[in-house]
Amino acid sequence: MSDDRSLVLPGSEPELLAVREALADLRHEIRARFHREPSQPPGAAAPAGLDRTLSQLRQRFATLGMRERSGAIDEFGMDEGTLQTLRPVFDFLFDRYWRVDVDGIAHLPKRGPCLLVANHSGLLPYDALMIAHAVERASAGRERPRFAVADWLISLPFMQPQLAKLGGVRTCRENVERLLAADRFVAVFPEGAKGAAKVYRDRYRLQRFGRGGVIRIALESGVPLVPIGVVGAEEAHPILFKATAPARALGLPFVPVTPTFPWLGPLGVLPLPTQWLIRFGEPLAYDGLPPDAARDELLLSRLTEELRGRIQSLIDAGLRARDSIWSLRG
Repeated sequence: MSDDRSLVLPGSEPELLAVREALADLRHEIRARFHREPSQPPGAAAPAGLDRTLSQLRQRFATLGMRERSGAIDEFGMDEGTLQTLRPVFDFLFDRYWRVDVDGIAHLPKRGPCLLVANHSGLLPYDALMIAHAVERASAGRERPRFAVADWLISLPFMQPQLAKLGGVRTCRENVERLLAADRFVAVFPEGAKGAAKVYRDRYRLQRFGRGGVIRIALESGVPLVPIGVVGAEEAHPILFKATAPARALGLPFVPVTPTFPWLGPLGVLPLPTQWLIRFGEPLAYDGLPPDAARDELLLSRLTEELRGRIQSLIDAGLRARDSIWSLRG
């Protein structure tokens, strides 16, 4: 606003002075209202009436869609508040829906770091969540394991933050090594997408374990490795065949066709209430190997096949322990 002294107004000197004073008062009021500091100093009086309402609205719009970060969220994104809210759901799935039977969990070390290596099944990581829940419930002093999640799943909209709150991390060597360096339990699934995409006729036949990445990490990090066999999860979403044409449009590796999906619509995505068995094997340690063992490709291949055989034997024992996909023997 230009200086009022530059204005040329008709009338006497007293009238001009009155106009100038009125303009000065108006300018002061405008500056007071539109150039007010965003926050008041301590002890200052709160605005009253309309000013208070406008101030509250400004604060609410400034934080729209935001909430305070929980102090229980760790550096890897796991949110204890979210877990606390969902534990009754996990308990229901574990005890009543899938009626999970756990065997051999005493083989686990008392504390981390440790690699938990299991067979994989299904597009959603129900198996990882139940393994983590079994470990957490078995010992109050043992931290809930983190679990590796495939790239394609964690890249879907809204999935990454939700899975991170539950302990999921993107599958890559760097993430696993960081978690092990922080003395965590980490569940990994070396079958990868091949395990999740198995059709029903190939259930419980372990796929190839990549190029020995799990063994290499265990050797270089010097951590024990616990094989795990999961039975029941591969029938919770039995894949009859895979549709690839619509999958490309959705950015998925495939669209599963199951006995319930897509025929039942949204209800078809619910997993079946099969009975599960989770069997923990004896830990594998590689302390006696030479320092350069992680660079020996032949040794890595042999140790990887031995690990694969251990997990397959745990799966086979679990299959022999049940009458059907719905119940155990005896």
